[in-house]
Amino acid sequence: MSNRIAVITGASAGIGASTARALAKAGFDVILGARRLDRVTALADELSGTAHLLDVTDQESVASFAKQVPQCHVLVNNAGGARGLERVENADEQNWRWMWETNVLGTLRMTKALLPKLVESGDGHVLTVTSIAGHEVYDGGSGYTAAKHAQSALHRTLRSEHLGQPVRFTEIIPGMVETDFSLNRFAGDTERAEKVYQGLDPLTPDDVAEVIAFAATRPAHVNLDEIVLKPRAQYNGSRFHRE
Repeated sequence: MSNRIAVITGASAGIGASTARALAKAGFDVILGARRLDRVTALADELSGTAHLLDVTDQESVASFAKQVPQCHVLVNNAGGARGLERVENADEQNWRWMWETNVLGTLRMTKALLPKLVESGDGHVLTVTSIAGHEVYDGGSGYTAAKHAQSALHRTLRSEHLGQPVRFTEIIPGMVETDFSLNRFAGDTERAEKVYQGLDPLTPDDVAEVIAFAATRPAHVNLDEIVLKPRAQYNGSRFHRE
C-alpha cells in the first residue's frame, strides 16, 4: 500500500460500505473490518482494498485485526447499532449490554488499538460516527441514547487528551439514515422497520459517507470537531415532518 490508509469498521453494509467507497475514491487505501467477512471481502475486492474479520465487541478480535494493519492514517469508528425500543420500566438489560459493548466499548477498543499507529503516521484522524441520539433523547430509546451519549463523550475526551499531537478527531452526528438500522433494532421485523421511514425522505448512507470523506480530506491543520447532518424533514431526534 502506497497511499494513505483508512480503516473502516462495520464496513459490510450501510454507512460503512458507502464510506469505504467514498474514501477509496478520494485516494485512500482501505482496510475494512466487519463480522460478515464474505460481504466485506467482496467490497474490498471491488475497491482493491483489504478485508479482515472484525467483531468490535471481542477484544481478541480487535487485537488480531489491529496486528494486520501495517499503518493507519484514518480510522472510521462506524460499527454500532440499536436493539429494542422499550421504555425504561421495561428495559431489556441484554439489549443494553449489547449496545454499550458495540457502540461504546467497541469504539474504545478500536481507538486504543490503533492510536499509536495514527500518531506515528504524523497526520492521523479518528472519525467516530455517533448519532443525533448522542445529543438528544427520545421515548423508548434510553438504552441507545445512553450508549451514544457515552460514545460521544469518549470521542470528545480524546480531542482534549491528544491536543498538540498529530492526530485529529471528528464526530459525525447523523440524524435519520435509511439503512438496516431499524431492521436490526426490531430483530428482523421488516414491516415495523419500514414504518420508521414512511412519509419521509431520510438521509442515505452515501450522504453520510460524502461528509466523512470531506472531513478526512481537509488539510492537516483543519479539525472539523463536530458535523451534524439530518434530513430536511427532521428537526431533532424525534420530531419529523411526514408527507
